Amino acid sequence: MHQIIKRHNGKCKIFSALFDVRLPRNGEKEDHLIDTVVQPDICIICDLSKLDERGCLGAPDMIAEIQSFSIAKYNTTQKFELYETAGVREYWIVYPSEGVEVFLLQPDGKYDRGTRYEAGRIPVYIFNGTEIDLKDIF
Repeated sequence: MHQIIKRHNGKCKIFSALFDVRLPRNGEKEDHLIDTVVQPDICIICDLSKLDERGCLGAPDMIAEIQSFSIAKYNTTQKFELYETAGVREYWIVYPSEGVEVFLLQPDGKYDRGTRYEAGRIPVYIFNGTEIDLKDIF
């Protein structure tokens, strides 16, 4: 992902856990009213005005969560709904032994049904369909 960001003139920043992302749930605009804080495995933020000394205030452009047995349901239900509601444009769920599932936010504010990639190249939609080879991820 760092290479992709460089190819796009470095206009975005990539962060990994333990990086706080504060997400409004009900349209809150003031930081002190936001009580939803997550630490995604990976997030990409292109609107750098969202960055502050505490992390990110608002939805990143892209989030990737790495699945493990202990948090599988949390990533596919609670975090899925939270990221969708907050407006995260692209959500990847990475299954280390199986591939990647990519969900894209639609104009109606809901994620699509998702696309599963088990081999080959994965489009990174926030970068206009730039692709990354799945073998580079694993």
